[in-house]
Amino acid sequence: MSHSSSSSSKPVLTIGLCFLVALLEGLDLQATGVAAPHMAKEFALTPAMLGWVFSAGLLGLLPGAFIGGWLADRLGRKAILIVAVLLFGGFSLGTAHADTYTTLLIARLMTGLGLGAALPILIALASEAAPERLRSTAVSLTYCGVPLGGAIASVIGMAGLGEGWRTVFYVGGIAPIAIAFVLMVWLKESQAFRAQPAASAAGNGMLGQLFGPGQASRTLLLWVACFFTLTVLYMLLNWLPSLLIGQGYSRPQAGAVQILFNLGGAAGSFLTGRMMDRGFAGRAVFIAYAGMLVSLAGLGLSSTFGLMLLAGFTAGYCAIGGQLVLYALAPTLYATQVRATGVGASVAVGRLGSMAGPLAAGQILAAGAGVGGLLLAASPGLVVAALAARALLGQRSRPTTNAPVEEVAR
Repeated sequence: MSHSSSSSSKPVLTIGLCFLVALLEGLDLQATGVAAPHMAKEFALTPAMLGWVFSAGLLGLLPGAFIGGWLADRLGRKAILIVAVLLFGGFSLGTAHADTYTTLLIARLMTGLGLGAALPILIALASEAAPERLRSTAVSLTYCGVPLGGAIASVIGMAGLGEGWRTVFYVGGIAPIAIAFVLMVWLKESQAFRAQPAASAAGNGMLGQLFGPGQASRTLLLWVACFFTLTVLYMLLNWLPSLLIGQGYSRPQAGAVQILFNLGGAAGSFLTGRMMDRGFAGRAVFIAYAGMLVSLAGLGLSSTFGLMLLAGFTAGYCAIGGQLVLYALAPTLYATQVRATGVGASVAVGRLGSMAGPLAAGQILAAGAGVGGLLLAASPGLVVAALAARALLGQRSRPTTNAPVEEVAR
């Protein structure tokens, strides 16, 4: 293949394939939330037990993200991504065949391992495939597959599954296994990775690359922002259907709010990426985090279904837009040989937040605080995340390598 033909077609193909994997990741991530009411009935789960079903999958995401990123820096993006996709597809099928609470927890844990490993590789691949001026857009196009996949899960859930709740896990299992074979044939290895002197270089001075002089503050700010942003995002993703039904909305109405949450997320991902590439990252951070606070209040206080739909869309736009800011920034903070590791570590720390969110929500609701109390408890973390994200933009003006040329902090 000639350089001229590959340079124009390879980024589009790579980002397209990354988008498809992200779509399936989003479907699998939200499948448990969609199936939760039916699973709770079939397995006689209390709210606290259901919280552990949510968190089992999220627990797998944490080591998956770190190990997946680390392996991708040593062995290549393509091979580890394929293994990750096969893992989360296979154990999504395992979830569909679970017959006890224990097997359900194990299946979700192993699904989470694969999902966790895939995400930092997708971010690194998209960032490395795109030209500098379009890096944030490339990451945003990939990542908007996650909320769109969640919307598909919600549509499947709105089909009135009842006893057929396993359908969403069959879809979330068979499709990734099929896509894995497509990746084997069509996905090209990252040129940035292949240009490294040796794969073993990824292991040299990894801690120094993440925490060395001038780098420690970036890594820690990124981790703090990821932790608190994902705490709120996953609290919403997992508990939104149950919360809405608890407020007296019908299951189809709850499904409609969840679909709008995901469509808002896809719009937030893409438009935030474009804002960052056009030099308005500071504005994007303000919109995302201030909007999250306002829309959380809207979800708790909306008195009509129309207002609830608007609050759901806005919450999705801002919550997933805020996460996109962090995911678009992360690859620019690290050199190629530790990029997937750095992104994976930040995703893993974020997963601590994504585990804490549903568990805390379960405890707060069990204590009788209600929806208003739950959303109020989430607000201080958002303020901390916003301050960390804003500070991180200032760090971006002194990139270590491969960062966009323009200063985007203002």
